[in-house]
Amino acid sequence: MDSAPTLTDDLVTLRAHREDDVQGCFEQCQDPVSQEWTTVPVPYSMENARSFVTEVMPQGWAAGTSWGFAVEVDGRYAGTVELRDEGEGRLEVAYGSHPWVRGTGSMERAVRLLVDWAFDDRAARVVIWRANTGNWASRKLAWRLGFTIEGTIRAALPQRGELRDAWVGTLLPTDTREPKGRWLDVPVLEADGLRLRSWRDSDAPRIVEACTDPRTRQWLPLLPDPYGEAEARSWLEAQLESRATGRSACWAVVDPADEARVLASISYFDYTPEIECEIGFWSHPDARGRGVATRAMREVVRYTFEDLGVRRVSAAAAVDNAASRHVIEANGLTTWGTERLGIDVHAGRADLAWYDLLVEEWRRLGR
Repeated sequence: MDSAPTLTDDLVTLRAHREDDVQGCFEQCQDPVSQEWTTVPVPYSMENARSFVTEVMPQGWAAGTSWGFAVEVDGRYAGTVELRDEGEGRLEVAYGSHPWVRGTGSMERAVRLLVDWAFDDRAARVVIWRANTGNWASRKLAWRLGFTIEGTIRAALPQRGELRDAWVGTLLPTDTREPKGRWLDVPVLEADGLRLRSWRDSDAPRIVEACTDPRTRQWLPLLPDPYGEAEARSWLEAQLESRATGRSACWAVVDPADEARVLASISYFDYTPEIECEIGFWSHPDARGRGVATRAMREVVRYTFEDLGVRRVSAAAAVDNAASRHVIEANGLTTWGTERLGIDVHAGRADLAWYDLLVEEWRRLGR
C-alpha cells in the first residue's frame, strides 16, 4: 500500500495529507504544548510544515516504514496520527493535535480508528505507545484506549539534544479498548466559603511555605529536608501519578476570591470502590485556626459518601496532634483504637489514633 486510505467514524476522518494541510500543520507546531512534548524543530517554519505534509508523510507510505494520516474534523485539519514500523509486527503509535481540537474527544476517536486499522489491516501483534514523562494528556488518551502502562524507561526518548525519560504502554489485539484501572477525578468542590480545586504548578511556593513550617514538620517528619520548589514539584507530579493509577486524589483548598493562595491540602486515598477510603490533610500556617481544614474535610466526607459511594471513611492522627484530631472529630468521626508507635513524628515514633465514620452514621448526623 503506498497511499493512505480514508477511515471515518462519521465524526472524525483520517485521510492522506494534502497541500492545504500545510497551514494547519504550521499553526500546530507553533503551539508551546506541541513544542514541549514532540520533536518538531524549534523554530518551526512554513517550509518545515510543507516538507512534513508533502514529503515526509508520503515517503513513509511509499517505503512501508510508517503510516501517517491527517485528522479532519468538521472539514478542518485537526492534527496527525501515525504508526511506525518497529518490525516483527510491532507498531509504535504517535499523535499530535492542533490546539483548536483539544478537549473535544476528537483525538481519542482518531487514535481509535488508527489502532483498529493497525490490528485489522496491518496485522499488528502489538501497538506500542511512548511519551515523555509528564505528558499527562497523551497518557490519559492512551489509558482511555486500553493501553497497559508498563512503566518508565530512563533516558529513552531523544528531544533536541536531550535524552528524556519516557512512559511506555502496550495494546494487544486481544485487549479491550477500555481503560484498565481507575483514573481518579478532582472535581471543583465548594465548601462553606472555600473552593477545592486541582493543584497547579504555580502552587509550588505555597507548598514550600507549608512544608518548611516547623509545626508541619513536627507531624510530617518524613518530608524531604531541605524542602524547596524542586521537592514541591516532585510532590505535585506524584499526586498526578496517584490519580492516574487510582490510588488517591488530592485537592488544593483556596478562597474563591484568591485562588492563587493555597490554604490547605486534602485528599482521599486507599480507595476501595463502594467500600472505603481514608482522608488526610495539612494546612498552610496562615490558614490555621480559621476552620479551613474542618470545612474542607466536611466537603470531602460528603463527596466520598455521595459521589464515590463508599460506605466508610477513616482518618488518623498522632495521639498528641490535638489540632488534627479536632478537625477529624468535628466531622463526626469517632475513634476506634490506638495503634501503638504507629506513626513517625519529629520526636520519633508515636502512638496513632484511628477514626472512622459509616455512611449511615453520617446520614444520621444530617451533614
